[in-house]
Amino acid sequence: MFTIKHKIMAKPVKEKQVKQLALIRPHCAAIDVGSMLMMVAYSDAEGNQHLLESGAYTTELEQLTVTLKQAGVKEVAMEATGVYWMVIYELLEQHDFKVTLVNARHFKNTEAQKTDVKDCEWLHQLHAHGLLRSSHIAGEAFRELRSYIHERNLLQQNKSDTLNRIHKLLTQMNIKVQHLISDIEGVAGMKLLRAIADGIKDPEALMLLIKDSKLKADEASLHQSLNGLYKEQYITILNQTLKAYDFFMAQMKAYETLIEQVLQKMLPGQQEAATPKKGLVRKNQYSINLKEYLQRIVGVDLTRVDGLNEISILEIIAVTGLDMNKWPTAEHFASWLKLSPSPKISGGKVIGYERKPTRNKATQMFRLAAQAMWQNKGALGYLYRKLAAIKGAKKAIKAVARKIALIFYNMIKHQTEFNSDRLQIDTRRQTAKKISILQKEAAKYGYVLQSLNA
Repeated sequence: MFTIKHKIMAKPVKEKQVKQLALIRPHCAAIDVGSMLMMVAYSDAEGNQHLLESGAYTTELEQLTVTLKQAGVKEVAMEATGVYWMVIYELLEQHDFKVTLVNARHFKNTEAQKTDVKDCEWLHQLHAHGLLRSSHIAGEAFRELRSYIHERNLLQQNKSDTLNRIHKLLTQMNIKVQHLISDIEGVAGMKLLRAIADGIKDPEALMLLIKDSKLKADEASLHQSLNGLYKEQYITILNQTLKAYDFFMAQMKAYETLIEQVLQKMLPGQQEAATPKKGLVRKNQYSINLKEYLQRIVGVDLTRVDGLNEISILEIIAVTGLDMNKWPTAEHFASWLKLSPSPKISGGKVIGYERKPTRNKATQMFRLAAQAMWQNKGALGYLYRKLAAIKGAKKAIKAVARKIALIFYNMIKHQTEFNSDRLQIDTRRQTAKKISILQKEAAKYGYVLQSLNA
């Protein structure tokens, strides 16, 4: 008996160098931001790592920046914790540090007891190896503009709440005029409210104040609606509520003046202020000539894009700024806005799409612009209605909002005017495609599709 043994020849394997994470930022720091305490981990010029505890008072934060500067630190990372990060961000920016503001959702802590020390050490390690993604922060002028716009929006919301209280008060007085006049905030409605607050109770006297041919309600219905319970407490509350309404309106005008001052600083060169706005200003609209300011600052007329108006454009650029080079392509810009699809792929198949909620004000403005496309007669309106019929309104809004965001990006970056012809649908190609489908369906059943013009 013989046994044959097969000799197994081992193939030589080339030696490969194991790749390790490179130290990209040897002299950096990381700050765990708190309301009263800042934990800082940093590496000095000699490569030694330090851990520092600092208070949150302004003098202590200024001393912290000096310490980091003396240690040779040039780049700092920090979490976006509430509004506590804003002060230290401003101070670091003034001292020429490159600051990386990180969303806490984009990284996870090590599997250990969560403490401020471990947070800042883990953040420092990730930043040193270049594993953190910086959040977009616009320039100082745009941040100032955004603050004023935010405060004006809050006042506008307070004004709307005040009007709702007036509606409730009129209902308690059993005055039905708010159901006959579509806009109680209009000229006729405000005249009527102020007259009631001044103590006028006679419907005949009140009717003399709202003689307006533009009112659609007939005179008899208006007269009957003004018969109510004019109690003293209701009139007193109405008087005080109107004072609150006037206060909010005055504050909104004051913030519009501040917004105009910021826009004047943004004007290129030594340009003069925009011409005053002509005609009556509609409710919640700006009393300044926003369209002219924005066209001068941006360089192109963004209001020509379907769905975008002066207020929405102002809200968007206050968040994004005008430097589109921060995003390499328009697709990167749409992804930052959370308007791009995020497929979940497992085993080579798409098993679903990830939903990415966001509070980005620019994203909200683009989505509102897309939502208004349901009755638009242009190409964007056609695209919205087509997608809404196939995939539903939610997906249609997101897709059209992404389309508007791409147009916005390209117009600012390349300084090109909006060309609606580039969005026009090729009807001949669509018709040919439909005919091809009908011919295939007809051939299945032995029919021949003939043209009516033949």
